[in-house]
Amino acid sequence: MADVIDYKIYGDDMQMVEIELDPQEGVRAEAGMMMYMEDGIAMQTGTGGGLFSGFKRMVTGESFFITTFMNSGSKKANVGFAAPYPGKIIPLDLDKLGGTFLCQKDSFLCAANGIDIEVAFTKKLGAGLFGGEGFILQKLTGNGLAFIHSGGTIVERNLAAGESLRVDTGCLVGFSPSVDYDIQFVGGFKNALFGGEGVFLARVTGPGLVYLQTLPFSRMADRIKAAAGGARNEGGSTINAGNLIGSFFGKD
Repeated sequence: MADVIDYKIYGDDMQMVEIELDPQEGVRAEAGMMMYMEDGIAMQTGTGGGLFSGFKRMVTGESFFITTFMNSGSKKANVGFAAPYPGKIIPLDLDKLGGTFLCQKDSFLCAANGIDIEVAFTKKLGAGLFGGEGFILQKLTGNGLAFIHSGGTIVERNLAAGESLRVDTGCLVGFSPSVDYDIQFVGGFKNALFGGEGVFLARVTGPGLVYLQTLPFSRMADRIKAAAGGARNEGGSTINAGNLIGSFFGKD
């Protein structure tokens, strides 16, 4: 049984979630996500399920360790977690979602103590070879609250049985295990080379819940990289970070 936790989400485009823990309650999070913790909260770092779980996480680009923040005091205490880039935080009640949810490996933020956080690989060869961000997923299992984050705005779709969407692989945040996930070739020589959407798209087919994001971090990073590459004055020196940010957001 997962701990029953209370929470509040603050902010709009740069959100954080504050978790209220009763004595002996805890919350698990990826390394580097914690923003602050009050007196009484103790950090307990582990592999999240043994050495094998730690190694699986490490080879897929995740941290070897998961940290549990436990309220070891005698009164309620709060701990805050912030998303690493602009976007929205999505609370997931796994008990209402059938006990399992799949998400992109970079979207997991934190979860109540007792939620299992495992690395999951897509089952189909095409998705594995060409899925990009969608190849390696995280499986959240349990009956409590978990939190994932998306870049930009959240788009929630409840797909009916047989209903499909073709999605940029980076725009897919998470989905119910009942949703079928595969990778398809865009089709057409000019589409593949000049369409600007990549050579492959993810196809998700219902029934089930799907979360999409309007601004994948990879897309934002590409824009910043492009701005940085062209941001040189005639003397060859780079302009300052304020001008780069202004360039990215289209402001002076």
